[in-house]
Amino acid sequence: MKITAFNPLILSTKADETIELFEALGFDRAHTKSGIEGHITSVDLKYGEQFRVDVANVDKFPQDMTVIRMNLRDFNEAYEFLLSKGFKPAREDGSTTKTGSSEDTLMFSPSGFAICISEHIRK
Repeated sequence: MKITAFNPLILSTKADETIELFEALGFDRAHTKSGIEGHITSVDLKYGEQFRVDVANVDKFPQDMTVIRMNLRDFNEAYEFLLSKGFKPAREDGSTTKTGSSEDTLMFSPSGFAICISEHIRK
C-alpha cells in the first residue's frame, strides 16, 4: 500500500475557530476544498515542510474528533486492508464520499480509533 500523506484531521462544529488557532501558531492554509457532500469544507494547514493538519467542519458529532488522515494511491486496497483488521465504515451502508477529485471514508477500529482514508483521483 502506497501512503502519500499521514497527518491529523480535526472534525469540528467550530472549524473556523480551530483554523484560527493553528494560524495563530504559525500554520498557513495550503489547500481548501469546499462543497464536500454539499456543505463540508476541509482546510489543509501546514507549518513549513514538516507539519500538516487538516480541519473540516462537520455537524454529525457531539464534540470535536481528531482522526488520522491517510492519503494513498489505492483506495480499495486500503479499504479492504482496514476491513480485514476489524475496522468498520462510519456509515452503516458503507458508502464513501466521492467529489470527482477524491474518494474518502471514515473508518473505526474495534476499539474506536478512527482513520480517514483518501485517494486523490489522478487524471
